[in-house]
Amino acid sequence: MLVLLAASATYACFALLLWLTWLRIPLFAPAALPITGPRITVIIPVRNEEENIGRLLDDLDRQTYRSFEVIVADDASVDGTRDRVQAYASAATYPLRLLSLIDNGSASPKKRAIRQSIEQATGELIMTTDGDCRVGPDWLAAYAAFYEQTRAKMLFGPVTFTTDTRLFDSLQTVEFSSLIGSGACTLALGQPTMCNGANLCYEKQVFYEVGGFAGVDHLASGDDEFLMHKIAARYAKGVRFLKSQAAIVQTNPHRSWRAFYNQRKRWASKWQAYNSLIPTLLAVCVFIWNVTPVVAVVGWLLNFLNANTTLLVVGLKVVTEFLFLREVLVFLQKRRSVLYIPLTQLVYPFYVVFFGLAAQGKGYRWKGRDLN
Repeated sequence: MLVLLAASATYACFALLLWLTWLRIPLFAPAALPITGPRITVIIPVRNEEENIGRLLDDLDRQTYRSFEVIVADDASVDGTRDRVQAYASAATYPLRLLSLIDNGSASPKKRAIRQSIEQATGELIMTTDGDCRVGPDWLAAYAAFYEQTRAKMLFGPVTFTTDTRLFDSLQTVEFSSLIGSGACTLALGQPTMCNGANLCYEKQVFYEVGGFAGVDHLASGDDEFLMHKIAARYAKGVRFLKSQAAIVQTNPHRSWRAFYNQRKRWASKWQAYNSLIPTLLAVCVFIWNVTPVVAVVGWLLNFLNANTTLLVVGLKVVTEFLFLREVLVFLQKRRSVLYIPLTQLVYPFYVVFFGLAAQGKGYRWKGRDLN
């Protein structure tokens, strides 16, 4: 009983710390955003994004910031992605290039796509996003302004989902908001843990300075977090989170449980490859903290714990977690999903345990490929 209470109290303190830290991260909202400035190369690694890529290219056409180019790195698509990009390039109002890659059995095709795109990039800043994402008109302007103000080596921003009209959408939105908020807060606390490659910016020079993806290029995932850890290790204050609604990137929620499973297993498998102690320790703690309420409820059902102790163990997690998640969702303009926080909290402990165990197995299917 004391172990369960200690674990719950520790988590409650951690959740409250995240909540207060999120509130203290200043909102970046300058009076005016630049039209020109440092040249940005937007890199979009894609595979079979025929249905989505046109909308993202339209979004880029509407950018208020005009000093940028776009490289779409097509990773051996078997649909009409390349044709869509080539047709768009002929009429685009910004420099747009298609980089066609051949499927060479790379263990990490996305890292290969980004690395080869950077070799051709003319921008001093590299921005990465995904082919199924949507961005607002001031996306690049917000990054350019924040970079000019901070001169950070790497910047990353908020990511959420395009819709939360269905129950499955809302559950994904709440769960994803916890990752975005936690990544921003742990960075603000001086311990960078996670970011998202769908909304990532870094200096081209620093990519080469830290050796790019060398050392982690055998891993299918981690083109974002492992690079962030490398940069943070060299530049103690060189990574910043851009807390700006203009910088929010939206992506499509998964429509099938299989696709959701494969992505989350891919993400969960990264923790074993962390060289930094803090991300690894946090991953283990999150697993323990989410097992705790499950153990408490099972203990109550088996008469090992009384109702008051069980309620306290669960309540410490639920209440403090709600405060944090609500603030992040409101910032992400997902107020509707706040209603689904309690349901997500009911499911999430089992979800964490499941994927924590699933990540011990090797291999998953992603974008029509079997990867390790």
